[in-house]
Amino acid sequence: MTRHNHTLVPEAAAGSTPAFRHKVRFPVGNTYCVAWHYPGTNGACVIMASGAGVTKEPGTDRFARRFHDAGFSIVAFDHRRFGESGGRQRQIVRTREQLADWRAAIGFAATLPDVKPERIAIWSFSMGGGHVIRTAAHDQRVAAAIAQMALADGQAAAPKALRSMTFGALLRVTGKGMLDGLGALLGRRPLLIPATGERGTVAMLTTPDALDGTDALDPHGEHVDTWDQTIAARVVLRAGFYRPIRHASRVQCPLLVVACDQDQTVLPEPGIRASELAPRGELLVVPGTHYAPFLHAHEQAVTTELSFLSRHLLPAAQATA
Repeated sequence: MTRHNHTLVPEAAAGSTPAFRHKVRFPVGNTYCVAWHYPGTNGACVIMASGAGVTKEPGTDRFARRFHDAGFSIVAFDHRRFGESGGRQRQIVRTREQLADWRAAIGFAATLPDVKPERIAIWSFSMGGGHVIRTAAHDQRVAAAIAQMALADGQAAAPKALRSMTFGALLRVTGKGMLDGLGALLGRRPLLIPATGERGTVAMLTTPDALDGTDALDPHGEHVDTWDQTIAARVVLRAGFYRPIRHASRVQCPLLVVACDQDQTVLPEPGIRASELAPRGELLVVPGTHYAPFLHAHEQAVTTELSFLSRHLLPAAQATA
């Protein structure tokens, strides 16, 4: 297996690509994940990915640049089947695969020359925040973890999501989910639905704050051509069974949970409970709905996260400086 497989950004795309990062890829399963690598200066690394269906640029850029400015190396990747990563068929969320992607990313980051393997943290939000809890619970290579507006308990969040749908829309989206699931058994292409939509439409999420995603993650429309905001309909049948909170008590590394007090998509209570169950859990509750850390609460969130990373990844002298 190739330990370092750095693919430089092509000249055609270089005009819009910051000089401080370059594209890399790492193998996972029978395919690969594509990531941005921001070489750091302090020996610590933050591995980042986005929530379900969101690609690495809109999902991680804003936080990654702040972490990198503070000296951290960054590996920000797309889960397989999404964005620039490999994997067929596309737009399918398979939690087992995505958890394997996280393990592969950790192994890859540990080989980078600017990274000390004992100083690796992981960061994500929404469903990806759930992946952070699961990964930190079972991978001893993780030195610190940040789960931001995390889907900590799909069983708790599902009733709110269902109540946000009209009865007719619920029937249609459930029907599409069942058809997509059946199609998967027959090897057919996935049946795609919008990741978010207005109440009454067929979409994975129609909670009021789910609609803030585009404005929060891509306010200037920079990624409209590369961020496919659809998802395989089968996810609506499975999300309620995803319960990372059951693994929180096994997280031995420091875990920072960032919850939003008015979150209507994943709800704040499961994330708060996860921080209490984790032996070294820490909690930041910010005012606002699901995307508050990307909007008005961004400075509060990123400042707290930088402090957390410095305290737990850097030697005392470096962290103080």
